[in-house]
Amino acid sequence: MSFTLDRLDDIGSRAFEGFVVRKDLVRRYAKAYPVPAYVVEFLLGRYCASTDEAEIAEGLEIVEKQLKDRCVRTGQEEVFKNEAFRKGSVRLIDVIRARLDAKNACYVAELPSLALRDVRIPDAMIEENERMLIDGFYAEITLSYDSVIAQEKNGRPFGIEAMRPIQMSRSDVLDTLYAGRRAFDTTADWIDFLLRSTGLEPSAFDERAKRVALLRMIPFVERNYNFVELGPRGTGKSHLFQQISPYAHLISGGKATVARMFVNMANGQRGLVCQYDVVCFDEVAGISFDSKDGVNIMKGYMASGEFSRGKDSIRAEGGIVLVGNLDVDLEQAQRFGHLLSPLPPEMRDDTAFMDRLHAYAPGWDYPKLDPRAHLTDHFGLVSDFLSESWTRLRFSSRANVLDGRIHFGGALSGRDIEAVRKSVSGLVKLLHPDPAAEVPDQDLEWIVRLALESRRRVKEQQKRVFKSEFRNTLFSYTLGLDGVEQFVATPELHSDEAIDAEPLPPGQVWAIGPGGNETGPGLYRIEVTAQPGAGLRILNHPTPPAFRESVRVAEQNLYAQAKGLIGDRDPRAHEFTVQLRAMDADRSGASLGVPTLAALCGAMLGKNTRGSTIIAGSLALGGSTEPLPSAIRIAELAVEKQAQTLLLPVSVRRQLIDLPDEIWTKISIEFYRDAADAAFKALED
Repeated sequence: MSFTLDRLDDIGSRAFEGFVVRKDLVRRYAKAYPVPAYVVEFLLGRYCASTDEAEIAEGLEIVEKQLKDRCVRTGQEEVFKNEAFRKGSVRLIDVIRARLDAKNACYVAELPSLALRDVRIPDAMIEENERMLIDGFYAEITLSYDSVIAQEKNGRPFGIEAMRPIQMSRSDVLDTLYAGRRAFDTTADWIDFLLRSTGLEPSAFDERAKRVALLRMIPFVERNYNFVELGPRGTGKSHLFQQISPYAHLISGGKATVARMFVNMANGQRGLVCQYDVVCFDEVAGISFDSKDGVNIMKGYMASGEFSRGKDSIRAEGGIVLVGNLDVDLEQAQRFGHLLSPLPPEMRDDTAFMDRLHAYAPGWDYPKLDPRAHLTDHFGLVSDFLSESWTRLRFSSRANVLDGRIHFGGALSGRDIEAVRKSVSGLVKLLHPDPAAEVPDQDLEWIVRLALESRRRVKEQQKRVFKSEFRNTLFSYTLGLDGVEQFVATPELHSDEAIDAEPLPPGQVWAIGPGGNETGPGLYRIEVTAQPGAGLRILNHPTPPAFRESVRVAEQNLYAQAKGLIGDRDPRAHEFTVQLRAMDADRSGASLGVPTLAALCGAMLGKNTRGSTIIAGSLALGGSTEPLPSAIRIAELAVEKQAQTLLLPVSVRRQLIDLPDEIWTKISIEFYRDAADAAFKALED
């Protein structure tokens, strides 16, 4: 067995001596035996937590023997029962569940692999491990057989003699985590090591994908964190919630009952949200409950962390995670609906339910997993150490790292701020787990941007369902009291290109088109060049018909008003090339006559366009400006794009009466009386 350690292996193995394991070994044995990866890692961590090849080889022999001797394969059930019968006991690794036998006033256990449903178990074991009454957990079990009890009427010969849950129970895991984290000089190295600890190879992921992976981890370290991720198939959305931690529970197919999720009214037994840190619904489109009020109970729980059943109000800390597939491309999904459309009918258009979601991770930014490239062969933290550290981190909040350093803009509601603070707290705990560690401004800023983006993605879907209530989605923040206000967009809706303060070259202008009901206003960059010749060419192929009409109207106005627009220059002696660059979802190019004419004039005159300026306005063949709808939405988009000046036709002044004061303070709106006035105000002197 030959293996070469890289720099990250060296740092990690020294920082966490005895708590690291080679992840390729985990995959090798997890596929060979019918148990989750964290069960295999539990054994590998016990016997192979070393970088010494000889020690690893020796430990692998023990692990392989234990897995071979203790994992029950299909068809081997009677072999294990027979060994317990002949020898008096047998050791195995299996899920153990339990239930109350009310008639006989005792508990009985169930071992699914052996098809045993009535195994004796001491009451003390139930009291120490109540989770086995819900859905059970994996454990190392010593199963005994008592031939005397077998002779009794209705006797239960099989009994649990000893049991050890597959999870760590050390009290100093956080101290070990804090000390190990200090060995990593950069946050980037620590993130890469975290990814390796979950089985991924960081060198195969770009920054966007790494941040999706970090968002998936937040529910493990933050109490009552509600998270959704939709994206393409095959990206491993449910892997983290199924294979990494015994504190997470995956509900496949989305089927659940109120009794199982919250509380069983028949016996008072608490449900999954009380027993697990994370409850993940896989295949979110299929979420359903056995009773009509199931979704309402879950909605109430997601808002407050409490639910009422009967006379009692019960508090729990389990987070709700929804993962599923987005079967259409982003542009189509946003044009005909919204990005939460895959949710079941009772959730997909419920803005109150959406408001309970703290973050929406962009699953489309995460690649389809290729085992040859995306899964690591290097060292990472043993899963039981990692999961135990994460569950201990839930006991505190790190949201106070924001106090006095980050100031949020007025577009965020109280629930938005709460969601962002929870996301920031989770990310800080993942990246800087020690409360005494300083969080640099550089790290805090991108953490805040990621948290704002993830929450704004929820807000954008609310806006598509109920535009009037959720109109303002211009999320922003300021770092420090003297910092510049920064706006955070969701990349699938908006370009990262902000409106630059520097003047644009001649012939280039920023423009906003009013768009349609489905897309809303959109930002464009119009680029025109002029050279000796004749005619006009549009470089876009195919050319949007609405933009072709805008260019035709602008061209005719240039010819008709040449004297007033460009002096003694002859536009008919020049050949123009026009290119439209759409920055947002709207790509029609409709109602861009005024900015197109300004671009044509700038190209002819050789004058730069004013920096940080956007033009909006539609033009008629006769030279008049046409009515412009959605002036308020256009102004909001201009602010979001960080423009300093917006040029609008004077006819929209009445529309702007309802423009929020906050928008007026963030942008200078200048009015023009006609197209010539617009061109004059748009160009540098």
